[in-house]
Amino acid sequence: MKIILKEDIANLGYKDDVVEVKSGYGRNYLIPFGKAVIATESALKVLAENQRQRAHKLAKIKADAEAAATALQGVELTIGAKTSATGTIFGSVNSIQIAEALEKLGHNVDRKLITVESVKEVGKYNATIKFHKEVSVTIPFEVVSE
Repeated sequence: MKIILKEDIANLGYKDDVVEVKSGYGRNYLIPFGKAVIATESALKVLAENQRQRAHKLAKIKADAEAAATALQGVELTIGAKTSATGTIFGSVNSIQIAEALEKLGHNVDRKLITVESVKEVGKYNATIKFHKEVSVTIPFEVVSE
């Protein structure tokens, strides 16, 4: 079943992408929750016209995303966490703490754009920030014991 996404969905696609999904997933989840519409011929024509009209706005959004990614190049973070004697963190380091550390450095980044693997021990890790579907930056960070 071909559908047009109305919003970004992880591991599936971005807003206004035409994707192929299983019919059950489309009819029982994506369409009823307003996350997608069926890709009929008329819907595809409307999508093409909307994309043509928004082309300059999308170019500006991408340029802003590239500028933000360039500003974050070379940034390295150090995040303090309470740890046990063996170096295991009480809790974990997540995107909220990374966003707060970036904010202290003067970079305002939405925590929803940050993806980080599970961090449960002291060490060096990487966080990925996706500003746009084509623009992302990887930031190295180190977790140290407080």
